[in-house]
Amino acid sequence: MTDLSARRSHPIAGLAVFGAAVAAVAVIGSLSAVSAASDYAALRQPSWAPPSWLFGPVWTTLYVMIAFSGWLAWRAGARRELVLFGAQLVLNALWTPLFFAAGQYGLALVDIVLLLASIVALIAVFARRSRLAAGLLVPYLLWVGFATALNASIWSANT
Repeated sequence: MTDLSARRSHPIAGLAVFGAAVAAVAVIGSLSAVSAASDYAALRQPSWAPPSWLFGPVWTTLYVMIAFSGWLAWRAGARRELVLFGAQLVLNALWTPLFFAAGQYGLALVDIVLLLASIVALIAVFARRSRLAAGLLVPYLLWVGFATALNASIWSANT
């Protein structure tokens, strides 16, 4: 059975793998952000900072879109591109422990800038395989761009 026919034969298994990878990132974030709401509220924040309750629903939606995007790109033949997909997941997973658990706002800012760059690159390489896979990452890019500005503002105001 060729790799392509395997992808067609077991599409749900492939989706489950992408879902599990993204879920692992979400679990790492949630475990390292046990007191995130109170920590976030205690920070000096810009007037445009969203309320803490908004982050859970936004990230849940984005994580579903990220998993589906990776799966679509894989189904379209992505291989080497998935290394970049994995790298952005690692950068994503690192941010919450750096920011909330360690209180390293500057290091978290470096991480999120790298994450932002990796998302831009991922959209570019996924677009060659699947416009839908790339398009599903645009809300993620926009949110991480906003979060980067928020991280920079919080770092500046709290150091």
